[in-house]
Amino acid sequence: MPSRQQPRRIARELALLSLSQIKGKAEKLDKVELNDLTLAAIRALTSEVQDSLETASSEVKRGHNQLFQYETKATTLESAKTMIKDALTLTQDAINRLANAVEFPEIIQLASQYEVREYAIELIGTINRRRQEIDQQLEAVLKDWQLKRLAKIDQDILRLAVAEILFLDVPEKVAINEAVELAKRYSDDDGYRFINGVLRRFVDHLKKN
Repeated sequence: MPSRQQPRRIARELALLSLSQIKGKAEKLDKVELNDLTLAAIRALTSEVQDSLETASSEVKRGHNQLFQYETKATTLESAKTMIKDALTLTQDAINRLANAVEFPEIIQLASQYEVREYAIELIGTINRRRQEIDQQLEAVLKDWQLKRLAKIDQDILRLAVAEILFLDVPEKVAINEAVELAKRYSDDDGYRFINGVLRRFVDHLKKN
């Protein structure tokens, strides 16, 4: 059974996963129920699972073709092994996300549902209202990158942290640590390190201005 977690931590995860599906003005967001947020989050997770499994299937087929349709040379064999290894990694990631989707409603039930909903709505509303300002702040500290070139989940993790620091009075260290934990769950192996670096540059940039 999922362990009890702090309502705000659950709310961050809920906001992250439902951000792309829950839109609208403040008065519309006020009418969004916790069940709506949960359903949106589960849909987002299952969509990512489907994409991951389709990509994994393609990699397996490519590896199979390398092994059985071409002359088995050392380079071809190594290439096939790499494809199959990548496919297994993608499949494991998909299984982990599917487990998250299954556990999510139960995790919310174990928390203070009022606090979870209120903070998730506050996060989503803040990002929707302040998106341009948040993105400008991030663009200023992204070295040799553009925000739109990042994976969508990484963009939204960064937006959540910046929104908390700039507009919701969350201590910088807390916001960064929570963003890193989200990235460990939903980004790739290098994602949380990248996000940690961007947010630390953002905090340094704030202190200089």
